[in-house]
Amino acid sequence: MKPTGAAMMAGVIGQPIAHSLSPLMMAHWIEAAGLNALYGPYIASPHMFAPVALALQRSGLSGLNVTLPHKEQALVIAHRISDRADAIGAANLLTFADGEVHADNTDAPGFIGSLKASGGDPAGQRVLVLGAGGAARSIVYGLVEAGASSIIIANRNRDRAKALRDRIAPAAEITGWDGREEVVSDVDIVVNATSLGLTGQPVLDMDFTKASKPLIVADSVYSPLKTAFLRTAEEAGHKTVDGLGMLIEQGKPSFEAFFGQPAPDVDVRTPLMAALGETP
Repeated sequence: MKPTGAAMMAGVIGQPIAHSLSPLMMAHWIEAAGLNALYGPYIASPHMFAPVALALQRSGLSGLNVTLPHKEQALVIAHRISDRADAIGAANLLTFADGEVHADNTDAPGFIGSLKASGGDPAGQRVLVLGAGGAARSIVYGLVEAGASSIIIANRNRDRAKALRDRIAPAAEITGWDGREEVVSDVDIVVNATSLGLTGQPVLDMDFTKASKPLIVADSVYSPLKTAFLRTAEEAGHKTVDGLGMLIEQGKPSFEAFFGQPAPDVDVRTPLMAALGETP
């Protein structure tokens, strides 16, 4: 169905925003659902986030996905905040209804959904999380919610790791960044929740030969799709989960929040991989 002036509208806001795959992903779901809808990218500098987001609300959008660097600011303009977004301290989903802004976080269930879709259920598992920033907060929250038996947080800044633990997972253990490889032999799942390995960033070095059993190794980075971190794990015989699945899974509840129906069960991974210059 071709969009008209009466189309439902939503979008994604961030800075930078041109790299976002969300418009492409949403466009495929919109087409498959036969909706008269539009989903577009919007750019806003940090000091302009609130006025731009609220102007988009007044213009008739049903909501916005929020990406870096605005996920914490998204809470400030919200009238209602979900328990999950409040605990994580960040929102990646704003929905607009009845003049109010509702903030939620779908990154946490998005990560768990991606892990489960790849055959990795964290329930009862011991998990090493690398990093203590925003992505790590969402991932740790999801792991706690999904019933991980224990969590180890490795980060260069121990104070940030402690802050994450105290906020979300009081029972979590903390290890120094240099000690991350020493605990590989004692976990079931390893997750990179840092930006290391992202195109233009330093690679994440990790020795997986110390593992005493097959691991599930997941990355939150999806550009490149197969990071050096994942390649190293794969070469050591471990199962890997790339970051594209998390993007797709966090987008599904956003689609339903914006357009009032579940995301269609169609292949969006292939076109997203093509956009990244990858082949299935």
